[in-house]
This record gives sequence, C-alpha cells and structure tokens, in this order.
Amino acid sequence: MSAAAPARPATAPRTSTAQALARARRGPRRRRRAVVTVLVLLVLALVLVRALLGDYRVSLVDAVRIIGGEPVPGASFVLMESTLPRALVAVLAGAAFGAAGAAFQVLLRNPLASPDVLGITLGASAAAVTAVVVFGVRGTPVTLAALGGSLLAALVILGQAGGRGGATGRMVLVGVALAAGLSAVVHWLLVRASIYQAQDALVWLSGSLNTVTWADIARLLVLDALLLPVALLLAGRLPVLGLGDDLAAALGVRVTALRVGVTLVVVALVAAATAVVGPVAFVGFLSGPIARRLVPGRPSVGVAALVGAVVVVGADHLAAYAVPGTALPVGLVTGLLGAPVLLWMLRSRPTTQEGR
Repeated sequence: MSAAAPARPATAPRTSTAQALARARRGPRRRRRAVVTVLVLLVLALVLVRALLGDYRVSLVDAVRIIGGEPVPGASFVLMESTLPRALVAVLAGAAFGAAGAAFQVLLRNPLASPDVLGITLGASAAAVTAVVVFGVRGTPVTLAALGGSLLAALVILGQAGGRGGATGRMVLVGVALAAGLSAVVHWLLVRASIYQAQDALVWLSGSLNTVTWADIARLLVLDALLLPVALLLAGRLPVLGLGDDLAAALGVRVTALRVGVTLVVVALVAAATAVVGPVAFVGFLSGPIARRLVPGRPSVGVAALVGAVVVVGADHLAAYAVPGTALPVGLVTGLLGAPVLLWMLRSRPTTQEGR
C-alpha cells in the first residue's frame, strides 16, 4: 500500500486571508499619509507665498532675521504687522472651519449639513454683531457672544430636525429658515448702527483678515489646540452611528453623549474662528467633500482641517491681488468658489440619499 499524501496545513488559507486583509489596509493608510504630507507642504508653501510675496516683497533670509528679533527697516513692519499675521490666522481659521464642517457632515450623514449652510455660522455672526453694535465691546466678549449665538442656533436646528438627530431634508430646511431669520436680524442691527459701525460690521460679515492682531492669533491658536484633537477623537466614533442608534448603543456607543459632544466641539470651533475673521463663506462646506474625495472610506476631519487651511490661505492671497488696487474680502472669494459647488451637489445628489 502506498503512503497517504500529507495533508495540507490548515493554517494556509487563514494566513493568505490575513495577508490580503493587511495589504488592503495598508493601501488606504499609505494614501492617507501621502495626502496629509502633500497638504501640509501645500499649507507651508502658501503661508510663505502669502507672507513674503506681495506689494512689498520680503526675502526668506530677511524673514528669518525678523522672526529671530533682528529689525529690518520696512520689511519688519510689513511682515510682522500685515502679511504674516494674515497668513497664520488664515491657517488657524481655515482649519477650524474645515474640521467643524466635516465633523458636522459626518455626524448628520448629509454633505449639505455644514455649519455655514445651516445657520450655525450666522448664529455666531448675529451674536457677535449684537455685541459690537449694541454693547460696543471688542475682543474676548465678542468671542463669548459668538459662542453663545452658534450654540443657540445648533440647539434650534437639532431640536427641530425630527427623529433622534438624524440628518434629514427637514433639518436642512430648518437650517435654511434659521439662516434667513438670522440674516434679517443682522441687517436690522446694521440699520440701527452708526455709519462707522455698519461699515466695520459689513467688512467683517464678508469675512475679512484685514484687522487681525497677534492677540487674536494667540486666542485662536489656543482654542484650535484644545478643540481639534477632541474633534479628531470623536469623529473616529461617528461611523458607528450609521448603523442606527439601537445597534450603535448595543456596540457600547453612548449615542446621545457622542452627538452632544460633537455638536459642542463644532459650535466652539465655528464660534472661535467667526469671532476673529467673520463668517468666511463655504469653507466648512467645501472642505468636507474635498477631503472625502482625497481620502475615501473614513471620516476625514483632520484632512478637512488641512483642506480648509489651504482654501482660506489661497483665497486670501487671491483676494488681495486678483483685482489690481482693490483688496477683496476673503469671504467673497470663498463664496464665489462655494456657490457653484453647492448647486452642483444639489443637482447631482440622488433623492434616495435623503437622510443618509
């Protein structure tokens, strides 16, 4: 009798399957790392362009000397009081708007549900304009007023959305209606303001980086450093909500606490950025879809923050030099970019995605 053929190891199929899964996971990770690297380099390049290249050009060597504390006649004032503060605050505000927009869209499973479309940004704007026009305050009180206004707007939207926080067409309609009402409040405040207050408020409402100070940058830097890591941490748990509230709770997710936490972080990021640079239009709306295209399949809040920084820095440089002799508000450029994208998304989004 011939000897029986040796049996194949039972672990071979399992090993090959594990290797295939490992390879499948490495691909998206490599893509994410590559996208993040490219975006970081692009942000740095745009900051250098915005800070050094303008009506008065500053060389990189002089910039290093100035930042190191050595005065350079003419160049010191331009760099430290004008171009560099604008570039830095554009990065900080763009990151805040981008992360807030992406987190809100993932939370509500709706690409149209960004804070600037649904009235949260306008809530911050209405409260901040009230603080400036009615009470005549500046600085930290304006930030606190913007925080309160955006929080109130978020509570109204989520409370009237129906269901248990799901992103529905009704919620979009509530947000649009709230935005219209808040816009009316802002216009009423401008009507009763003095001509000088109204002029300052209109520039600010368009989204402007013209009057940024180092104190504003420090305040926004602290808030970004505190809030962005929390947004990244919470966003990693949001995809479970797509399974439904009951199944997510069965998997150990505290659904209500997660929604409240993400909403509070979004409100705080929007309020902090809006209080400094005004309601820069469509940055949160644009950053999320762009980030999802760059890194599909997972929440891209961190990538969206980098995209937002790129959008605001690039738009500010374009606004400063697109029209010779006229410095446009940065919000005008982002609005011109965002409006056609919004119309395209409304046309291309199937009606069957309602509530997703």
